[in-house]
Amino acid sequence: MGGLSSFKRESQTVNIIIKRAIFLLILGLLNMSIFEGDILHYYAFYFFFGVLLLPLSNRMLIGVIGLLNVVYFCMILSIDYEAGWNFEELTYSGFWTIDGFIRNLFFNGFHPILPWLGFFLFGILLSRVSLRERQVQVKMIAWGLTAILFAEVMSFILSSYLIPIDSELQFLVMTDSMPPMPLYVLAATGAASLVIGLCLMASERFKDSNVYHLISPAGTQTLTLYILHIVVGLGFVDALGLTGSQTSSQAFFAALIFCILGTIYAFFWSRWFSRGIFESLMRKLTG
Repeated sequence: MGGLSSFKRESQTVNIIIKRAIFLLILGLLNMSIFEGDILHYYAFYFFFGVLLLPLSNRMLIGVIGLLNVVYFCMILSIDYEAGWNFEELTYSGFWTIDGFIRNLFFNGFHPILPWLGFFLFGILLSRVSLRERQVQVKMIAWGLTAILFAEVMSFILSSYLIPIDSELQFLVMTDSMPPMPLYVLAATGAASLVIGLCLMASERFKDSNVYHLISPAGTQTLTLYILHIVVGLGFVDALGLTGSQTSSQAFFAALIFCILGTIYAFFWSRWFSRGIFESLMRKLTG
């Protein structure tokens, strides 16, 4: 009876995840009509593939992460990465065609499944360790910092000494996000581990402080804040005619202002509602 009950719970969990993946896919495609950098429709497929890979052991998940990067490295050498792109305007033609959608989704979009699914699988690995243990947090910080330094040093060495500066193959050893080559994945995974480790350590230290209670509601409304930063934040910037004309420092301060306002909004919203707008909608529609 216990095994049957466990199987039923697992089936229910899978059904809920699939429903939420469909919800994110629909919401993401709607979002694509106003923001070509949408990540939600990619997350939908991360969820789909994540459900299939969830039963795998930690060692096998690590193997899949490595395989994703190897396959992508081979693809980048044989497929035109720039297909569909106008990098000057950061626009993508053919997205709403079958070929263009699949190419964008798996290969040359902003967050392609190959190799970005690996970040999702890394999250699954983190969910299997006791993140509250100080020793685990210290290891995450140490490993993350080591991974970042190793990736950046290797990128510098390879790009400076082994690959000619004017070679078209320079991108293979860069840590830029487009295209997401193995050293980028390593550096980004390390950065995630470092930041999560620091946040976990800080949360233990400040969990009883007023600051913690002010900022924690924002963490439960990330989907809503993501949509708002596009509809409200970027919409406001666009209304002012500042799209594409801001300096890096101006863009940083604009993002900082939104983070502050978003945090304040989430705090006051949480005083009356337990979930954000889109979190509540997703839960109502998907269970």
